[in-house]
Amino acid sequence: MTEDNAPSESTAVYLRFRRVFGDGSSRSNDARKRATKEPGSSVPFGAGRDPQGLGSIVDALTTRLGWSSPLARSELLSSWAQIAGAETSEHSTPVGIEEGVLTVRCDSTAWATQLRLMRVQIMTQISVRYPDAGIETIRFEGPGAPSWKRGPRSIPGRGPRDTYG
Repeated sequence: MTEDNAPSESTAVYLRFRRVFGDGSSRSNDARKRATKEPGSSVPFGAGRDPQGLGSIVDALTTRLGWSSPLARSELLSSWAQIAGAETSEHSTPVGIEEGVLTVRCDSTAWATQLRLMRVQIMTQISVRYPDAGIETIRFEGPGAPSWKRGPRSIPGRGPRDTYG
């Protein structure tokens, strides 16, 4: 453009803004608001907006909050019958889990011995079904022996030593 046909300063600014920001007259006010995207805003039909099942949401929440190990341990304790078998679970009860050791109380010492022989199969079932539980070993206990130290018929002092004759 020559000196005579040079646009005025306001026209030059207008043309420059139009080049940078586009032609705003062709869009409505609502269209301009929709076109601007703020960081962190959600977009309908965008990624991550599909409906999800409740199970997958709860799984993601428990993983994010670090609850997967305690939940796996409680699930293991509640499903002892499926892990050990129906007959075995009638004679044994899981007591608790401490520092990676599952403690199981048995009805008799014979059942405790039988479960010690089945330890490998039971550990395999646990590691396949509940890998997040963190079980390293199992301890099988027989019934506790009665204590004769306290009670209405206890004798203070040493007492007789040949009671089992």
